[in-house]
Amino acid sequence: MPAPTLTTDRLVLRQIRADDAEALFPVLSDPEVMTWWSSGPHQSLTETAEYVASNATEGQGFECWAITAADDVALGWVILIDGKPAVKEIGYILHRDQWRGGIAREAVARVIDYGFTELELRRIFADTDPENAGSIGLLERLGFQREGHLRGEWETHMGVRDSLIFGLLQSEWRTAP
Repeated sequence: MPAPTLTTDRLVLRQIRADDAEALFPVLSDPEVMTWWSSGPHQSLTETAEYVASNATEGQGFECWAITAADDVALGWVILIDGKPAVKEIGYILHRDQWRGGIAREAVARVIDYGFTELELRRIFADTDPENAGSIGLLERLGFQREGHLRGEWETHMGVRDSLIFGLLQSEWRTAP
């Protein structure tokens, strides 16, 4: 079953589709955007097409939304990945031209709200690199608490990296400003 369409004042979050690859290639091939991603910048549209198609396939234990504005062009995505019962991991990526405009915060907040209200999750967590100041700032603004520092957790295109775990409980979201 596809991810339900979610809306905000400025955005439509809809199921990511394989045909979003062309719009997402500039995101996934941008070295600055991909610095903190688990893989390096994509080298071809074919690589992006395969990657986006795998994220668009339903029934894999996650819901993945394309972040779009009125023109329905994917600017990035937000994903909720299945974990333990009533717990999911959230992840996100956004075109660099859209940074610092509140788009990521708006999209991620809407998916969090969906997770806590519609899915009745008790906890949502995020895993980010300790040097990813932008993502850490976003998570903290959304009310996430730093819960742990995992040393040598990921092997990425930049080598072995530590990981910070941030968590948000349903009861904390309801009281967040």
